Amino acid sequence: MARLALASLVGTAIEFYDFFAYGTAAALVLGPLFFPSFSPLAGTLAAFGTFGVGFIARPLGSVVFGHIGDRYGRRPVLLASLLLTGLATVAVGCVPSYASIGIAAPVLLLLLRFLQGLGLGGEWGGAVLLTAEHAPEGRRGLWSSFPQMGPSAGFLMANGLTLALSGLLSDARFTAWGWRVPFWCAGLLALAGLWLRRSVEETPEFRALSATGRRAQAPLPEVLRGHWRLLLLTGGAMSVGYAVFYAVTTWSLAYTTGPLHMDRTVMLAVVMAAVLLMGLVTAPLAALGDRWGRRPLCLAGSAACVLWMFPFVALLGSADPLLVTVGCTGCTGALLAMVVMYAVAGAYLPELYAPRIRCTGAAVGYNLGGVLGGALTPVVATALAAGSGPPWGVAVFLTVVALVSLGCFALLPETRPVPAAARGGTGADTGAGAAEAAAPA
Repeated sequence: MARLALASLVGTAIEFYDFFAYGTAAALVLGPLFFPSFSPLAGTLAAFGTFGVGFIARPLGSVVFGHIGDRYGRRPVLLASLLLTGLATVAVGCVPSYASIGIAAPVLLLLLRFLQGLGLGGEWGGAVLLTAEHAPEGRRGLWSSFPQMGPSAGFLMANGLTLALSGLLSDARFTAWGWRVPFWCAGLLALAGLWLRRSVEETPEFRALSATGRRAQAPLPEVLRGHWRLLLLTGGAMSVGYAVFYAVTTWSLAYTTGPLHMDRTVMLAVVMAAVLLMGLVTAPLAALGDRWGRRPLCLAGSAACVLWMFPFVALLGSADPLLVTVGCTGCTGALLAMVVMYAVAGAYLPELYAPRIRCTGAAVGYNLGGVLGGALTPVVATALAAGSGPPWGVAVFLTVVALVSLGCFALLPETRPVPAAARGGTGADTGAGAAEAAAPA
């Protein structure tokens, strides 16, 4: 399990490194480089628009790779998705600016961002199933938290490198070529991830499906036909995680270094500290999910997000000279509220779907949340924060998203497997596909 968990963590961290490198570049430099005729605000909005395309592509990627995972195995998904995202990310670092090739520059950027999202849409499903379907049922939450730490690790790698380059290079050199270095490094990371995953074994549950001839012939139609309500609920439930994470890591970076004129290096360090703490508490919180259940933690995390969004925006938008410290408190509190829910999602979502459609159902539901919460948040928040004073519209938007997620989690069932002693030693795993009986279409 340790080797499998490491393979899932490293691969997911590399994929999210690729994805987050783009988000940081969009917040800092892509607007003036690829949309120079726009005003600073319009350029940032346009850059975040290309950022959102990656989220729109993710459900499509989860459909394509989910079909592969349910029909041919979880292992091929792990390799193909990592290769696609790595190649697209290296290519982003090679795209000439608008000044060199004109309108072709943002078009190429858009296409490569779409391919990034396509690959990442398949990564999450394959990575969490690698651990969830190998793990003993009493520790499934804990082991499934390793791929959930991938976003934190990927963000720290991407922003750590950007922070180092930002400190070492002048603004002119960083804008000219320094921002491209994190994208070029993605190629080496992808090769390392492929080497680590090359010997990963297929999961026991998929091998059992293959041996008994019970693999789904058409996973997506089966999910849409029999479990469309569950799919919508999981998508709505996961939206708060995306909205809060990208409000902290992407929008707040653009807002504080733009209208508030904070130092870029300082804000990168502030956000990285918040994400590091998020990564450190993920596994302990997931272990609590094994003890107390997945749904209670999801409800608690969503409720905490509802309560924290206005303080977060108030702290971030303060004009006080101690804005760095205040901003760090706001960012950390927002991510800690979110990770209470996010930590157990790696076990919770797969348990909601039966093994034959699990790779498609869990991945599509997870990535629908990305469209609802991740794709829109930087664009909407930037537009709402365009005026003077604290951006209360952003707080309202994030609170509404958190309330939607809270309602969706309230309608989903608990899936934590009941210990054998409590169920009379039958050995049945009540966690597998629990929602199929509890939440019929």
